[in-house]
Amino acid sequence: MERSKGGIYRRFIKRPMDFTLALIAIIALSPILGVVAILVRTKLGSPVLFKQERPGLNEKIFKMYKFRTMTDERDENGELLPDNIRLTKFGRFLRSTSLDELPELLNILKGDMSIIGPRPLLVQYLPLYNENQKRRHEVRPGLSGLAQVNGRNAISWEDKFNLDVEYVDNVSFMWDWKIIFLTIKKVFVREGINSETAATMEPFKGSK
Repeated sequence: MERSKGGIYRRFIKRPMDFTLALIAIIALSPILGVVAILVRTKLGSPVLFKQERPGLNEKIFKMYKFRTMTDERDENGELLPDNIRLTKFGRFLRSTSLDELPELLNILKGDMSIIGPRPLLVQYLPLYNENQKRRHEVRPGLSGLAQVNGRNAISWEDKFNLDVEYVDNVSFMWDWKIIFLTIKKVFVREGINSETAATMEPFKGSK
């Protein structure tokens, strides 16, 4: 019965709920979005939005939107400097408060992402997943997820993927709302729910 209820939520309720919540959030947060966009343009330049291809549901590639947090500083050969150099104090603030993630609400409206689900990682990780880890793509990726409220960058990649698959196997209305409230709590105590980059965690190189 519980699995049936979970299936109904996943098939008929989760997507409309995601769309409605994202739309409400965009309207309510529009003043903040506007101010952050102006500050990003002033302090970091244009484009204001950082776009990067990420794998989504069934490994379908989509463009994920974020506020940019790095400069375009380059060395004498024209190559971009390391992430930790280009990540400014302002950029770190955006990440620690998760303000850089707000444009992903547009991805949720489009249907690329969900409010809750496994975080969308880099395309180059796809060939590195084992069969169990690949299951994280059986649902839409999320703005936040089970792994993000259970350690984020403090846990190993394997632990993250295990939590992702655990979520896939137990998607439910109550669990989604629990993760939403835990996410809000972590943001307010400055444990931002950031996407994984070289500036915050070692790249995934495959499981042993």
